[in-house]
Amino acid sequence: MAFDMVEALTLVAREKNIEFDTVVEALEQSLLAAARKKYTNTENISFRFDRKTNEMLMIITKKVVDKVDEQELEIGLEEAKEIDKTAEMGDELDIFLDYESEFGRNAVASAKQILIQKIRDVEHERIYDEYIDKVGTLISGVVQQIDKGNVIVNLGRGEAVLPVKEQIPREKFRQGDRVRAYILDVQKSPRGPQVILSRVSNQFLRALFALEVPEIYEKVIEIKGIAREPGERAKIAVYSTDDRIDPVGACVGIKGVRVQSIVREVNNERIDIVPYTSSPEVFVSRALAPAKVVHIDTFELEQKMTVVVEDEKLSLAIGRGGQNARLASKLTGWKVNILSETQHNENKRREAETLVPVAQVEGIGQKIRDRLIEADISSAQRLAQATVESLTKIEGVGPKTAETLIERAKDLVDRQDKEWFRQQAEEKAKAVDDETPEKLEESDVFEDDTDYVTEEDDVLEVSAPDLDEDVEESVEKPSVQEESE
Repeated sequence: MAFDMVEALTLVAREKNIEFDTVVEALEQSLLAAARKKYTNTENISFRFDRKTNEMLMIITKKVVDKVDEQELEIGLEEAKEIDKTAEMGDELDIFLDYESEFGRNAVASAKQILIQKIRDVEHERIYDEYIDKVGTLISGVVQQIDKGNVIVNLGRGEAVLPVKEQIPREKFRQGDRVRAYILDVQKSPRGPQVILSRVSNQFLRALFALEVPEIYEKVIEIKGIAREPGERAKIAVYSTDDRIDPVGACVGIKGVRVQSIVREVNNERIDIVPYTSSPEVFVSRALAPAKVVHIDTFELEQKMTVVVEDEKLSLAIGRGGQNARLASKLTGWKVNILSETQHNENKRREAETLVPVAQVEGIGQKIRDRLIEADISSAQRLAQATVESLTKIEGVGPKTAETLIERAKDLVDRQDKEWFRQQAEEKAKAVDDETPEKLEESDVFEDDTDYVTEEDDVLEVSAPDLDEDVEESVEKPSVQEESE
């Protein structure tokens, strides 16, 4: 029986991937809980696994006394002598009991349930401790099942879930497929720890590059930023600490081997690799590639840039649905407004014609005006485009003052723009009127014409020749050939 117990405990430890001693400890605790159903006082009851005999021993410790008052805690001297001849008054005597005969069916069933729960708790704790330290790393597993779109992944030593929102759009999984994902989090729940995986996180893409590009893993090349729309397109900014190494070339690999491996892993997501620079203007220009930037206006307080590109490259710079512009903005951290050269020139002309000095905004005194000009806010248009956060960086301007100044500047600019558009509409209407020819009246046409023909004038009559007579004459006249004959 002892061998059977050891074999059973070893099997449980192997299946649950926990230590043998942990299983033994759980068994001891479950038996102790079962003992509480029979004994009112279990403080003197303990269980110990004897490794020499491979037996689980139940021990009850009693005090040797002359007169027994509490049967569960004390034992008489004569009875103690029968167990241990050296026993004396006041000694603590360990008495070994057969727990199989001591416990009834209910106690054994209770011990079984407690053992199962204890082992489950130990297993959950082991899984949590193992994977909590792996948060932020890549892991591979096998698709075990798909439950309402959520993919259950078998990690070998545990299970994980890949939620629908963490899956790349239009990505399909089947049972048995191998999947690689990023460990996003490990959460405790009543059903045990839940390992949350992700394939849409920016960190997943970062980890893939670290796996495929040794220079990134060795920190020779650093990933400065990632902007991504999973399944569609991504931009990644890289920087090399070694001038001899081209960061873009290292990430792309020979004939694109490295980046193509990553592209296949992320369901053919397009990846743009951008060389990082500390110059915001140059960085934004590179992030908008392949569109060529002609001019950039930078507004540092608002962290905003107006980027001008060639007219025929405007759609390329913006991208499908504004995707290229959004990703460039996320990657660089700057708000990017993209205009064509024609639009930019028109805006500049309108701004020049409608420019209002910042001093004309109601409520701006001499000190505030000087500080605004120092902050490169010299016009009402620039003040209207500013944010409360940027204005509060200026000395003497609080949040309420900033809101008031921006609101008044916007009102002034709106009035100025409406006036400008009204003038433009009037000028266009006048130009159209000038180009329209004057409508002529009948009197204007015949007023000076005195020689026009009337019905009363004599007109030479001309008659058409009679063709029938000419035809008859030509028939009666013999031909030259007939006369010669």
